[in-house]
Amino acid sequence: MLKQRQQLFVFLLALADALVIVAACLCAWSLRRHQIDGGLPALVWPAGVREWIQQPLLIFTLPIALTSLRVFGLYRPWRDKRMLAEARAIFNASIATIISMIVLLWGLGPDIMGGSDPDRMATYFGVRFDAAKLQLVCLAALLPLFLAIERAAFRAVLRELRRRGKNLRHVAIIGTGRLGRIAFRTLDRNAWTGLHVAYFIAHHEVDRTENAASSHAPILNRPVLGSIAELEHILDRRPVDAIYLAIPNTRAALIPQLIQRLEKFPLDVRIIPDVSPRYTPLSMTINELEGMPILSIRESPMAGVAGIVKRTVDIVGSLAALILFALPMLLIVALVKLSSPGPAIFRQRRVSIGGEEFNILKFRTMRHADDEQASADQPATWTSKNDTRVTPVGRLLRKASLDELPQLFNVLLGDMSLVGPRPERPELIAKFREDWRGYMLRQHVKAGMTGWAQINGHRGDTGLRKRLQHDLFYIRHWSLAFDLKILWLTLFRGFVHRNAH
Repeated sequence: MLKQRQQLFVFLLALADALVIVAACLCAWSLRRHQIDGGLPALVWPAGVREWIQQPLLIFTLPIALTSLRVFGLYRPWRDKRMLAEARAIFNASIATIISMIVLLWGLGPDIMGGSDPDRMATYFGVRFDAAKLQLVCLAALLPLFLAIERAAFRAVLRELRRRGKNLRHVAIIGTGRLGRIAFRTLDRNAWTGLHVAYFIAHHEVDRTENAASSHAPILNRPVLGSIAELEHILDRRPVDAIYLAIPNTRAALIPQLIQRLEKFPLDVRIIPDVSPRYTPLSMTINELEGMPILSIRESPMAGVAGIVKRTVDIVGSLAALILFALPMLLIVALVKLSSPGPAIFRQRRVSIGGEEFNILKFRTMRHADDEQASADQPATWTSKNDTRVTPVGRLLRKASLDELPQLFNVLLGDMSLVGPRPERPELIAKFREDWRGYMLRQHVKAGMTGWAQINGHRGDTGLRKRLQHDLFYIRHWSLAFDLKILWLTLFRGFVHRNAH
């Protein structure tokens, strides 16, 4: 019965997607006619069968888009995944659809859309579009937008149904220890998933000499119906939709046997690994190599496309900032040279991604002799607030964080990123790695000019614990939107701060 409901749900979802795809195609085509031909979108519709087939691209877009949605897993259960993850999948599926459309139309020729007339063009931001290109651009913008709105509305309806006790999936948790309780609390907090824990099954054998009532005492207001010895009997008597295996490491040898026994029942089986979150501050991922499952608990979030996007933002952002701050930087060079003899730029060894060392660039803020001595001695401490070696100009630069502007060249060269944990000196890292668990996880991403810790005031000679917590939070929750948020907040919190010295 559950499988039939799931199939019906997928069919209805695919039907809704198809209607939205059709609407996006017609809107893109109508906008193109409005801009190119000057008609009103509400009054512009295909005049005949040929136009219906060709110009709105329905006959091509619909099967390609539905296939892309399926390939990107958008017809698998997304019950326990958040909207942001689904929106990313929709965006990827839409990009795949548009790329496939471009390749297809390149092979068929632009005449099939009736959009290759050089006399019928539209200009936006200095770029000229013919009818075919304009329609594809509109479709590329409207398709993910319409699908995301449709899926969000679908989720809102489902959440309301689940709040009223409908569309629930009843699950059982095998495991009554710490891990089983964590699994229950997590599912209970996220009631929007519609996953309802019906009961527990003890992961250990019940001592028959003990009182049965005490052995099967409820846990977190859910009954414990027995032990794994009674697994088949319990599932026959109280069937559920899914089983969560929350078996502690000390009993991990039971898992293969339990999976084999659960093959007799048509239900979903999910394993919750007994890995403490304190050892997995980075996002976990599951991969497969020739059928062998691989659980990755420590992996850089900047791998693959994400790294390319971040590097692109770094290059564009650093170039723009260098142009914007060119005159102020030249003025600072002159002030530093006039304030005390010596070079205007100070170099120091720092550590970035993967433990790689590089020379960080800063405007010199100390007298040259003291600067050289500080660099040679390399004391394993941060600069104090009232350091007497700092020049008056240097103190002003440090207060406004303007001494760090040359690091834009480090970003442009790829040594650093615009956003990330602040780079530390090698000797400080050698000290912190022994005293602070998880400190080296900061080296999974490129060091940055600004970061989540800095805009929250954890900079200068401040406590390391909070700084490390903020850095690990950034790594775990990294996204392009998070980077842009930090850059925006840096304008208000990142330059002048009481802890900047």
